[in-house]
Amino acid sequence: MRPNMQKTVTDREAKILADGQSKQPVEWRAPELAIIVPTLNERPNLVPLLERLRDTLTGVAYEVVFVDDDSSDGTPEAVREISRTTPNVRVVQRIGRRGLASACLEGMLATSAPYLAVMDGDLQHDESVLPQMWEKIRSGQYDLVIGSRHVAGGSMGEFSSGRVALSNLGLKVSRLVSKHDLSDPMSGFFVLTREFLDRVVRRTTGVGFKILLDLVASSPTPVRFAEVPFTFRTRQQGKSKLDINVGLEYLYLVADKLIGRWLPIRFILFCLVGTVGVALHLGVLYLLYRVLGASFGAALVAAIGIAMIVNFAINNATTYRDRRRRGWGFVAGLFYFILACSVGGFCNYAIAQSLLARGVWWPLAGFCGLAVGSVWNYAVSSVLSWRIRSRN
Repeated sequence: MRPNMQKTVTDREAKILADGQSKQPVEWRAPELAIIVPTLNERPNLVPLLERLRDTLTGVAYEVVFVDDDSSDGTPEAVREISRTTPNVRVVQRIGRRGLASACLEGMLATSAPYLAVMDGDLQHDESVLPQMWEKIRSGQYDLVIGSRHVAGGSMGEFSSGRVALSNLGLKVSRLVSKHDLSDPMSGFFVLTREFLDRVVRRTTGVGFKILLDLVASSPTPVRFAEVPFTFRTRQQGKSKLDINVGLEYLYLVADKLIGRWLPIRFILFCLVGTVGVALHLGVLYLLYRVLGASFGAALVAAIGIAMIVNFAINNATTYRDRRRRGWGFVAGLFYFILACSVGGFCNYAIAQSLLARGVWWPLAGFCGLAVGSVWNYAVSSVLSWRIRSRN
């Protein structure tokens, strides 16, 4: 059960509540700068971050917009409590949606500020360089000012050689889709203008963790950018969100920028997983029927069932990782997936047979049936198995 944050304010949160009450401005000023902070279970870092921003951005009319993916540690409730006495702090709580990139986009669209900054909520980004970034973006010379770990004066800090190598690999891959020579396209610390956001936002993919590359690769015109060095800090509290899915989502973003205008990347992944299912189906059928001597009917039913379960599991972990089903939600999603694929299989069979009877070359008839069946399976399973409103 989620704790009642109204009754469990920590000492540090109480302090910033009191400070916010005593430091209220006499006259309210519309924010010139909005700092978008995506969060997932970052409650211990809220107060230290807000204190550092307050000390750093003296004289700047700014607001902090936390975009929270329904944290289980009370992060959104704590932000709401703080915002009661600190009017330049607020939260956008998302239910049933996950992902840093989409969170940043929603946060930027939820504010009226003409300048927008993005930074992590884990204190790894050095807020002390924000004034320098702020001055550059306000000069009117740039669309984007990036906090970079790879220009002179910047550093990856105390990260392991493996993490540094992974970052460098991501940098090389990014050049497939970005026409700009950014030193750190993987950075999650930057400031941009509202005009630039309006120009690119409808072209963005909004998937994964690398929102900077998404924005730059989505621009139809050259991006005017500057880079400011900073040293990446080591996380002190909370858990890192870096896992294999971060890498998969990065590749998804790159692929979408390369070919997404012609064919949805999610559909391509769905079809690729389907080919794995076909191979598994044939392998299980051969093993049970030819090797173990089971009847063809029994072997066929087992092969179909196993292939569908594995297909669903892989799609759940990769193709629909942003809507992943867990627990009983996984079971319900699997049921709908089998239902959809059963109808899709029937459509596949009926269309292929009909075309064959009309004299269509059998490979082409089979391909047409498979294509229609795949589109059906993709469309219906997206709605039933991985509908966005699901929180399982």
